[in-house]
Amino acid sequence: MSYDALLLVGFGGPEGPDDVVPFLENVTRGRNIPRERLVEVGAHYAHFGGVSPINGQLRAMKAAIEAELAAHGIAMPVYWGNRNWHPMLGATVAQMRDDGVKSALAFVTSAFGSYSGCRQYREDLERARAGVEGAPSLEKLRNYFDHPLFVDALVARVQEANASPTSSLVFTAHSIPVSMAASAPYEAQLRAIAAIVAERCGFAAHDLVFQSKSGAPGMPWLEPDVGDHLAALGARGVKDVLLVPLGFTSDHMEVVWDLDHQAKARADEAGVRLVRAATVGTHPLVLQMVRELVLEKTAGAPRRALTTLGEGRCGPACCAAAARRPGA
Repeated sequence: MSYDALLLVGFGGPEGPDDVVPFLENVTRGRNIPRERLVEVGAHYAHFGGVSPINGQLRAMKAAIEAELAAHGIAMPVYWGNRNWHPMLGATVAQMRDDGVKSALAFVTSAFGSYSGCRQYREDLERARAGVEGAPSLEKLRNYFDHPLFVDALVARVQEANASPTSSLVFTAHSIPVSMAASAPYEAQLRAIAAIVAERCGFAAHDLVFQSKSGAPGMPWLEPDVGDHLAALGARGVKDVLLVPLGFTSDHMEVVWDLDHQAKARADEAGVRLVRAATVGTHPLVLQMVRELVLEKTAGAPRRALTTLGEGRCGPACCAAAARRPGA
C-alpha cells in the first residue's frame, strides 16, 4: 500500500489561560468530572501562564521530522493534529483531504501499549475520519517502546542528566487503573525497557514508580506513587535520585508540574537531591526511529525491536478502558 503523508498525533495542551478549562473539558469529556475539579487542576497551569509545553514540543517535532524525511529523500508531507486541543484531529484530517491526501500513516507520541496510550488514539483517528467526508485512510504506526533507537535515546537522556554516581535510579510513568492494566501490556513493557536502560547505563538496581493518578476515590491504580516512593527512599537514607520520565515522550503538565514541582517538593522534604532526566523529545535518534517506522510500511524495511512484547495484532479485548462505577 502506498502512503502520501505522515500525521503526527499528540495529546495537545492549552496555550493560554483562556484555553485551560475548555482543554480539560475535552480531556475529561464523558467522565462527569465536576467543573470545580477542572478549575482546581487548571490552577496547575496558572504557574506556567496557562501554557502547557506540549504544543511547543510538538511543533518542534513536526519540523524536525519533516527535515529528517527530506534529508533522506522521503517526499512525504507531515501534518499535525491533537486529541484534545488545537490543531484538533478533525480539522487536520479535513485539511489533509483538501490537500489531496488519500492515505496517511500516523505517528502517535505515546510509545507504550494501553487504552489511553494506544487504543484511544486509534478510536480518535477513526472518529476524526468519520467526521470528514472523503477523509484519507489513516494507519497508526506500531508502538515503538522497544525500538532500539527509542531505547538508545532514553539511555542518552539518562547519561546527559549527569547525576551523581551514587544516585538511585527511578523510572516513572503515568499510572492507570489496575482494571485497565489487566488487559494491556503497559506494565510489562515499562518494566522491560526500564531494565534494559538501567543495565546499559551501569545501574545495578532501579525502581519503577507511577504518577499523576486521578479518578474515582477507591479505584485501585498502579503503584507505588512517585512522591510516596521518594519519601520512602529518604527514610532509608538515600540522598540522590535520578528520576527518568520513561512513560513520557515529550514534556507536558504531568512532567513539569507533577515531577518538577510536586515530586521535587516531596524529595526536598525527604532530604533527597532529585535530578530529572529529560524526555526524549526531538532527540536525533527519535527522529531516525520515526523514519525507520515509516520505511517499515513504505519500503518493507525490517522491523527492529528489543523484545517480543509488541508483537501481534490488537484484539477486541486488548487495552480495554477502565470499568466505571455507576454515576462515576
